[in-house]
Amino acid sequence: MNIQGTKSPQSLQKTLGIGLTLGVSLLWLLALSGTVYVSQNKLNQLFDSALAETAQRIMPLAVVEIINREDPQQAQQIMSFEAHDERLVYLVRDETGAILLQSHNADPKLFNETLLEGFSSSETHRFYGASAVQNTLHIEVAEPLTQRREAIIEIAVTLFWPLILLIPFCFIGTWAFVRYSLRHVLAYRSAIESRGSGDLTPIKVNDLPVEILTISESVNHLLGRLRRALESERSFTANSAHELRTPIATALAQIQHLQQEVAAGPIKDRMLKIEATIRDLSNLSEKLMQLAKAEGGGLLSTEEHDLISLLSLIVDDFQRSKPVSLIKLTLPQSGEFMSDIDLDAFAILIRNLLDNAIKHGTKDQPIEISFSSEGVLSVINAASLIPAETLAQLRQRFVRSNTAVQGLGLGLAIADAIVSGVGARMTINSPATGRVDGFEVSVDFTVIKN
Repeated sequence: MNIQGTKSPQSLQKTLGIGLTLGVSLLWLLALSGTVYVSQNKLNQLFDSALAETAQRIMPLAVVEIINREDPQQAQQIMSFEAHDERLVYLVRDETGAILLQSHNADPKLFNETLLEGFSSSETHRFYGASAVQNTLHIEVAEPLTQRREAIIEIAVTLFWPLILLIPFCFIGTWAFVRYSLRHVLAYRSAIESRGSGDLTPIKVNDLPVEILTISESVNHLLGRLRRALESERSFTANSAHELRTPIATALAQIQHLQQEVAAGPIKDRMLKIEATIRDLSNLSEKLMQLAKAEGGGLLSTEEHDLISLLSLIVDDFQRSKPVSLIKLTLPQSGEFMSDIDLDAFAILIRNLLDNAIKHGTKDQPIEISFSSEGVLSVINAASLIPAETLAQLRQRFVRSNTAVQGLGLGLAIADAIVSGVGARMTINSPATGRVDGFEVSVDFTVIKN
């Protein structure tokens, strides 16, 4: 769960793909804008040139037509050969502004009232005017500006359509190229994700980019330092517990021998207390060795084993060593569940869960242990409800829900270390599933296979 106010991590591949696509699109739009601007100027020059050329071509013909008339001052309209939409219209006027000749659909209201030379414009038309015969005749050709706007719009649309097609292809191509370029980085990420929590060996991925290679080397240096620190701690724990075995066993044997030589009384009672203390010390030594194994490497085996049949053997052996305990074992009717968890680690896990259930469970109430065909282990014992705040701390070392019960508070810590080391998931519930009371520890081994 993300803390409020913090941003969720962004994908580098997504960021580069979107960023490069937007960059190419913006560059294309800038190029399109420049092209349209240049094209507009060029088109205006071409249209103006055509407008002037038209006026210069028509003017000599108009002069001949007007001079050869019987009445030169009479206005005349050029008839069209067939119905058509003229883009260019013109008027020929004398020096007073009287119309002498005009194209068949020319509207005099569109033209300039004064006789202007050269180019001029209104809101709707572009004009070109020229004079002849000592400025006694004047021609003015008009072109609608919509023609130029339509040409510019067609050019812009023609250039814009490829961009619509380019954007998805550019995004797909950029995405593929970025993914190909980041393939070693993705392999590095996969190598990290696929590791168990107990694997602190250096991460080896070839051909990493220079920017990531420095990070990879720093991570490997950090893993090496962390591995050496943990190995030193585990070695100290294991060696200390191992070295304590012999003197503890010797002290226990000596105190038991002395008990036989001492008659009943205060001294013998003290010896019994000393024996109980030495036994607790022996149990602590054993638990420390189990904890060292649980937190060390070697929790996974190179071969797979059937956990269902293995669980049955461990429970039978446990009942033989502690015949007073009532254990109700429930296993699937058929089938098996294969896993590569180490045999010793699995046995330590089961024994610690059963020890915890016996010590903290209600007396004379059976302990229910089951293993489903889907790979879920469940250990349930009768007990009063445990507060949620205490339940959340039971995975820690030397934490017990009931301090009146004899124990070291290491059983669930060892179980949690093994479960985390093999990549499984352990949940603790109080009350137990389907009950109003009780205590349940559930371990899901299917996570290892996913």
